[in-house]
Amino acid sequence: MPPPGVEARELSIPFDRYNFSTADISLLEGAEEILVRDCMRRRGMAWEVLPRSAAEDLEPPNRRRYGVVEPEVARLFGYHSPPDRPTVARRAAARDSRARRLSAEEQRAAYGEKDGCLEQARSHLEQGTPQVDEALFNRLISETFAQSQRDPRVVRVFRAWSACMREQGRQYADPLAAITDRRWMTDGPASQEEIRAARADVRCKERTGLVPAWAAVERRIQDDAVDAHPAAFRALRATKDQQLAAARAVLARG
Repeated sequence: MPPPGVEARELSIPFDRYNFSTADISLLEGAEEILVRDCMRRRGMAWEVLPRSAAEDLEPPNRRRYGVVEPEVARLFGYHSPPDRPTVARRAAARDSRARRLSAEEQRAAYGEKDGCLEQARSHLEQGTPQVDEALFNRLISETFAQSQRDPRVVRVFRAWSACMREQGRQYADPLAAITDRRWMTDGPASQEEIRAARADVRCKERTGLVPAWAAVERRIQDDAVDAHPAAFRALRATKDQQLAAARAVLARG
């Protein structure tokens, strides 16, 4: 199972500063586990804390933003998502095993909507954070991504990528059309045809410079969005930073 490639790990956009990455979520969930454990103990119940996932095994936040960009992933999995890396899979298996063993009373204590330990843990991590406009942020995520695809520079690189794919007998207007081809949306391993298409896709991205060109346009558009909504983005950043600081404090005391 190859680790995430440099092509995915180095891909970043401005909104990443305000959104919770996979690594951030892992940190928050690790703190929640400790807080839930302590809460359950106060209620006279045991709680098995899940093992943490290794940082190098976590999914990069923009891994499939522009379709498949890693040659090794295309070679092994085509357009299918790679399976979880070992420590991520181990954590998921431990979570499922724990869920099967919880009694009804333990489930209510841990997950009750009004006074459950998980709800209390999340309230603790969110304590004192500013109110954020999640609807605005989600709308801007969608709108800026769509806007980037209409930018003349991106349109040109899409055409170049599409011409490169046609040279290899594949008809796609853009990389998103390729990765969402219904032929690839199947269970089980990728077919050899899918793998050939994905590898051609990655080669054409490299040949045309599609990823750096598209990312540069997205960065400009997202920077403009941040400048247009300064208060909203300050609140998003403060909320993220404060929650992560609270989570680190919980993990530090263990």
